[in-house]
Amino acid sequence: MSPTRPIRTQAAAAAIPPVPLTIEGYSVLHQMMRFRWGGWRQLGSREKTEIVDEASAVLAKMEQNASGESGLYSLLGHKGDLMLVHFRRSFDELNRAEMELARLRLSDYLEPTTSYLSVIELGLYESTIKTYRELADRGVEPHSEEWNRAIAETVARQKEAMRPRLFPELPKHRYISFYPMDRRRGEEKNWYTLPIEERARQMNEHGMVGRRYAGEVKQIISGSIGFDDWEWGVDLFADDPLVFKKLIYEMRFDEVSAVYALFGHFYIGVRCPAAELGKLLSGELPEKQ
Repeated sequence: MSPTRPIRTQAAAAAIPPVPLTIEGYSVLHQMMRFRWGGWRQLGSREKTEIVDEASAVLAKMEQNASGESGLYSLLGHKGDLMLVHFRRSFDELNRAEMELARLRLSDYLEPTTSYLSVIELGLYESTIKTYRELADRGVEPHSEEWNRAIAETVARQKEAMRPRLFPELPKHRYISFYPMDRRRGEEKNWYTLPIEERARQMNEHGMVGRRYAGEVKQIISGSIGFDDWEWGVDLFADDPLVFKKLIYEMRFDEVSAVYALFGHFYIGVRCPAAELGKLLSGELPEKQ
């Protein structure tokens, strides 16, 4: 073995990047709207029916869209009346969905309150550490051609294995809870200065709690760094809203949440199939599916 090999190996190990690999799937857009009830009440029944029929037809197609579905939710509380969630293959497709809805006559009675843009994301802490160590043990320089080729192979392999989680159907559960979140970057506690092995340990502990609720709640995490004001978006879907409280409360006791997590506003909604839009705008709660 070359006498310079141990030196190269040590140098490569010392320069291991702190950034975990990620794989991405659907682009995601949340649209929160306030409904202009005053203007709506002034319309005649025939005009309301025409507007609802037009919007219902478009939303029904979006619910069945082969390249990513959409869902409509009736929001609880003062933060809005409706929330639309769109899964699409690209930002271009999200933009087309947004424009298609804006062209509806119904949009005259919708006032945007906020929105959130993100991409479904899975973090690969275990695979990252394993791949980085193997490359460092071989003395491969980080970001070299050989390094980048090995990383690309790992990402491609993981993306294929995780495809169902990256490109899921929009869950049909009755309730949704959406909230954005950050990792703390303050003067005393900074998630991004922790060693990658420590971050992996804490995320594994955090994930163990979520897995205990696997039969009751569906969770979809999306990354929004560089896309929106927070770093991640979290969507929880369940048929019993109390599970949101229990799951999130239990997770607050994890080190990663108790020490490093910051949370934005929570949005809770009831699923409204496109076919029930007319009932919703008549003041009726969507029926349980």
